[in-house]
Amino acid sequence: MSRPGPAPLRPLNGAAAPADAPTNGLPGARGTAPAPGRSPAGTRPGPAPVLPPAPAADATAAPRRARGRARARAWAELLRVSALSTVVGDALAGATAVGARPGRGTAAAVGASLCLYEAGMALNDWADRTEDAVDRPHRPLPSGRIAPREALAAAGLLTAGGLALAARAGRPALAVAGGLAATVWAYDLRLKHTPAGPAAMAAARTLDVLLGATATGGRTAPVRAAVPAAAALGLHTWAVTTVSRHETRGGSTTAPLAALATATALATALARPDRRPAEGAPQAPRGGRSPLLPALCALPYLRTAGRPLLHAALNPSPELTQRAVGGGIRAMIPLQAALAARAGAPAVALGALALAPLARALARKVNPT
Repeated sequence: MSRPGPAPLRPLNGAAAPADAPTNGLPGARGTAPAPGRSPAGTRPGPAPVLPPAPAADATAAPRRARGRARARAWAELLRVSALSTVVGDALAGATAVGARPGRGTAAAVGASLCLYEAGMALNDWADRTEDAVDRPHRPLPSGRIAPREALAAAGLLTAGGLALAARAGRPALAVAGGLAATVWAYDLRLKHTPAGPAAMAAARTLDVLLGATATGGRTAPVRAAVPAAAALGLHTWAVTTVSRHETRGGSTTAPLAALATATALATALARPDRRPAEGAPQAPRGGRSPLLPALCALPYLRTAGRPLLHAALNPSPELTQRAVGGGIRAMIPLQAALAARAGAPAVALGALALAPLARALARKVNPT
């Protein structure tokens, strides 16, 4: 006979547990999973596994967009996009000076002017990258935001694009654009830091006006009729460029005073409308010559250029000198409008003048100098 074994343990509440029911399982039919917070027999409870958070859908897109915005801003600074609106009026002033209505040729001249202007800006920073590393380390090239080879390539491509657009307006326009491109490259690479620098920059702006006259009038309008308008913009450019040679270190009172005297003389001359008919004009602009509109355009020109020049003459600090240069660049818009109004094209003058608020708004975001 066998001995009786030990009696099974009974639950404390007095109810008999089923023989096949686990004592530490989940409730349910014959459950085998361990109860929450308890581990199977013979094992120690461990920490609950930590799962990585699911990546957000735009976790990589946001940094990519930020890099794209920073890249775009660097190129905007390199190309001085805030000054682009001061270039459009060159072709318009040239077109109205020869008595022709702006047309497809004028549009091609505007595109060529914009490309060649931007080529000059990119080439300027490429040529000055060593100097800017000391005086302007925040510029796109010395700060490393744009590689020097990229700036040089952009200058070459923009020059080619400008010449291609000028060619669409005819061979005379292409010849003028070729001279303009050569002047831009010569200024940036050789003449900028010489006494001939301001004269070279003035010649570039003069050729830009003549480009608009040639592209619009073609062979039928005498380009010499646009020489006074081109000379006015060239003289203003010469004065502003002379001031810009001191914008990194300041210290010059003579240059702002000379530029202020130049702007005052130009405004006084432009306030008197030219009543002579445009020589050999094939199509006179509509609207006639108003005696008041040139003066109304000359006033904002003198104010935009004159006030910061006066401040820079009284206190030739680098900051005020840079403001004077920026004001001189923006003042080209009302100067171009005054030239168009003086030539008898009030609609063109008002259209050019409407670009002034845009130039002022862009200058707050991107320095035009």
